[in-house]
Amino acid sequence: DLLRPNVLVTEWIDGTRLDASASPDVPRLCGVAINAYLTMLLDTGTLHCDPHPGNLLRTYDGRLCILDWGMTLQVPGDLQYALLEFIAHVNTEDLDAIPRDFVNLGFTPPDKLNRVAESGITDGLSFMLRQLSGGGGAKKMQERVKAELVERYGTEDREELRKAARAEMIERMETQLESEGVDVRGVSNVMEEMSRRNRELFQLPTWVLYVVRAFSTLEGIGLTADENYAILQECYPYLARRLFKDDSPRARAALKAMIYGSGESLDLDKFAEMADGFASYTSATSGAGLSEAATEISLNDADRAAADAQKELVADVLFAEESNLVQETVVAEAVKLLDASVRATLSDALDATPLLSRKLDGDDSDEDDPVRGAIQNLRNLPAPARAALLPLTGGVEAAAALAEAVAPSVKADAEDRASLAAVEKLGTLVPDDAGDPRAALDALSASGASLADVASPEAARRAGLVGRRFAAALLDRVGTRSAEAADHGGVSGSVASAVADLSRAARDVV
Repeated sequence: DLLRPNVLVTEWIDGTRLDASASPDVPRLCGVAINAYLTMLLDTGTLHCDPHPGNLLRTYDGRLCILDWGMTLQVPGDLQYALLEFIAHVNTEDLDAIPRDFVNLGFTPPDKLNRVAESGITDGLSFMLRQLSGGGGAKKMQERVKAELVERYGTEDREELRKAARAEMIERMETQLESEGVDVRGVSNVMEEMSRRNRELFQLPTWVLYVVRAFSTLEGIGLTADENYAILQECYPYLARRLFKDDSPRARAALKAMIYGSGESLDLDKFAEMADGFASYTSATSGAGLSEAATEISLNDADRAAADAQKELVADVLFAEESNLVQETVVAEAVKLLDASVRATLSDALDATPLLSRKLDGDDSDEDDPVRGAIQNLRNLPAPARAALLPLTGGVEAAAALAEAVAPSVKADAEDRASLAAVEKLGTLVPDDAGDPRAALDALSASGASLADVASPEAARRAGLVGRRFAAALLDRVGTRSAEAADHGGVSGSVASAVADLSRAARDVV
């Protein structure tokens, strides 16, 4: 009620400057601050523009307070999504998409897009961000860069490294200028010419200066408490949570770029990493801190925050009322796994019989099997001879014909092998006692979770809805597989075509 366009009213907050605090939770509070600035930048759209160390306070009860909101900046919605897309493309090293991101972010004029794309600047950006992600600030970054240069040029002499790196850089610049039609023999200073041209390609919007200032301040504070502090790693939890919960077209595209890259197969490691990031966001931004009379972090609050994060992931994302990319990905991968498992089981069952001329898995270790050979010799007899033997061999003939008809539909393909390999990979991440029901019950009891919450009517309704989506996706996959098998023609093709039609009709009903 006291605020006016020209009057800012604040309250007195007791605490210690974050950069002067000796508390062990300073790195965590730096993470809270980073997530706060990311939320301002990419969510609320109102950015605090005076993030110097004096405006970052650690309260006596272990919370972060950002002071002095007299200068703020409004961030347009288009810019927020452009940043999400840029972060996703950098994370997956999709260098071809980054020049367009530069334009969307206001770094590059639209008419300079092609020149930026051809400049090779994205390679340097990728290199710089890889070094930053390693953490440790400028000192550790210099050590990593030197190690790479030593490996590249084969010398540890500082002057030799400088000369070799400079020569390579000038050579690249000359190549770039020549590609733009510039006669490098007429350019007295290649580096000055490239600097002039780059000034035409890039500009720094106002918001960038404030964000860089904020993150530089936070990195400096974090490094005082942890010499390996990595500010880019601290940004990941927010990014994961935002992309998991925002199902708008541009956020969905950014998430797809993160977990699928440029291909069609799910990057299981990246998906698991983002799920962990989603959970760690809630833990990192929780109120867990130091009590007034204690010197240790209250782990109960952190554990409770982690449990809340898992519950939020299940309830608000995986079992969401409206379908989203995370839910669709989990459903699709579950369908692929079930399909691959069934096909692998049937394929193994067929391979265990001598009915096919060759095993579906390509194993020829028993190609001299007399029973397999006898069945194939029987099926290769002239038609009159086979007809005469039908009273004795009809059952074998029918079984072999059925096996041949079914084989194309159950033979594992590259996608099946990838799905089963992913399951094996997941198996290595699961503790040995994960399948022990007694251990699961003990863990549930110790957590204090309410079975009423887990099995509420609303949760059951949402689970049923997701179950229907799973059934529809499974039927659709059966229909697709059957349609592919129908292309083989013959009796098996006719049956497969009928199964495809039936599966799709059932999918529509579901």
